[in-house]
Amino acid sequence: MIIVAPVLLILLGATKILQADLLPDEKISLLPPVNFTIKVTGLAQVLLHWKPNPDQEQRNVNLEYQVKINAPKEDDYETGITESKCVTILHKGFSASVRTILQNDHSLLASSWVSAELHAPPGSPGTSIVNLTCTTNTTEDNYSHLRSYQVSLHCTWLVGTDAPEDTQYFLYYRYGSWTEECQEYSKDTLGRNIACWFPRTFILSKGRDWLAVLVNGSSKHSAIKPFDQLFALHAIDQINPPLNVTAEIEGTRLSIQWEKPVSAFPIHCFDYEVKIHNTRNGYLQIEKMMTNAFISIIDDLSKYDVQVRAAVSSMCREAGLWSEWSQPIYVGNDEHKPLRKWFLIVLMATICFILLILSLVCKIKLGPVRRKLKSSVI
Repeated sequence: MIIVAPVLLILLGATKILQADLLPDEKISLLPPVNFTIKVTGLAQVLLHWKPNPDQEQRNVNLEYQVKINAPKEDDYETGITESKCVTILHKGFSASVRTILQNDHSLLASSWVSAELHAPPGSPGTSIVNLTCTTNTTEDNYSHLRSYQVSLHCTWLVGTDAPEDTQYFLYYRYGSWTEECQEYSKDTLGRNIACWFPRTFILSKGRDWLAVLVNGSSKHSAIKPFDQLFALHAIDQINPPLNVTAEIEGTRLSIQWEKPVSAFPIHCFDYEVKIHNTRNGYLQIEKMMTNAFISIIDDLSKYDVQVRAAVSSMCREAGLWSEWSQPIYVGNDEHKPLRKWFLIVLMATICFILLILSLVCKIKLGPVRRKLKSSVI
């Protein structure tokens, strides 16, 4: 015990000294980074790069950096390295700032900011496209052994309000490291491109990267301002309807089954909605489920049309679009309803006729009795 006590004291003292070296000294002066640059590395993509200040006092501490995006959309984050990739629209320009920081649980030391900027690309106001919309769709790929499914891309837009009549627009998309220019356009009456179709793309149907789309243009009379936009795949992916929908009736039991849509997502990744429409009374029933079968109790005297649609479940990716409804399946038979209706009409007419005959018979039989009573009273 006598030997252990001094050893513990020595270790405790060494720990205190080490902590003192590691804790940020309030007197330390943090200098801003140098050589801060912003470089465009792709459609809607930039690389921010800087270097540590060579005059920064070296300590036994880890310096970090705080990055602040000023435009087009404010954001800030921290990093321990000297570069950062940003996916962002660029047609409005881009600016960012960075500073050196040193922090612990109790305080934050920071240098001054250094900033850099990309100016908005040139172009006359009102010449860029408006209302850009894009959708993707998945099909089976029978031409490649590398991928079982292929993703198509369809984009539409409106011509800028002040764009000259000879304006021509051109669309490009980037997904990951792949960039492609559109080859199949649809045109307006003046021959200007207003839609684009990619039957095959490098987009991954289960991917989570942003889809970047750029539309620029040219004209002999004016500089056409470019326009770019980012799309989240889950928000634009048009899911296919379920396959092989079947429906059959046994008594008052309606059984509906289907298969998952054409999609790279597995069977457990889908939510479904089943729509059952009673054509006789117009009653509409919609049920949501995660299985590919549904049973409902129905009126066996009616005819029904059945449809099913699908959406990728939030268990597999962020909630997105529902598919179109499948083609209606008709079940049941209401052809016997007119016979039933006429049967009721004939039955009522027969009853009325019998009552009329009985009434006439009663009148005929009671007529002499009434005359006798009347003569006896007289």
